[in-house]
Amino acid sequence: MNTSFFGELLQAITERGRALIDRAGGRRESSAARSETLVELCEDLLSRRGEASGAALAREILGRYAQLTTGPRIAMFEALATRFGTSRERLAGAIEEWQREPSDETTAELHAAAESRRQELFRRINLAPGGTAGLVDMREQLIDAMAHRDDLAAVDADFVHLFSSWFNRGFLVLRRIDWASKRSNRR
Repeated sequence: MNTSFFGELLQAITERGRALIDRAGGRRESSAARSETLVELCEDLLSRRGEASGAALAREILGRYAQLTTGPRIAMFEALATRFGTSRERLAGAIEEWQREPSDETTAELHAAAESRRQELFRRINLAPGGTAGLVDMREQLIDAMAHRDDLAAVDADFVHLFSSWFNRGFLVLRRIDWASKRSNRR
């Protein structure tokens, strides 16, 4: 498969999705509201179903996140910890249903209910071009913040869970590296 074609295709889809979002009422707020606006964009991303608009929104989230300074970045991590966790009501209902009738179906619902909204948010952000690298950078900054903030551990646990499934030895591809390979990777 030609990876440059695939990359260009994803880029085109993202650009069209971004144009749709901009036409529907662009989001340009002052720097004072950046972290709250970013949280709203994350909520929008979780509520959308379209691939093009989702990829564009994910790209917008990564772009805005990259512009945050330390204070708003910490506020974003706090929002991820408090507003994008597991729905306790859904989980309690799933536990009740499983206890009433343990089956494969109720077990699957229990599993889905136990997953935090952060994990789905991170999966959707990963759809953006450069999404994986952006999420890795985000986790690096989260680890720095966690030096003094134990309340952010749940966010880190979700990153660890997803990254351990995304980056495993089964996905490694071994290739011979020489002087010619460096030149061919620049294209």
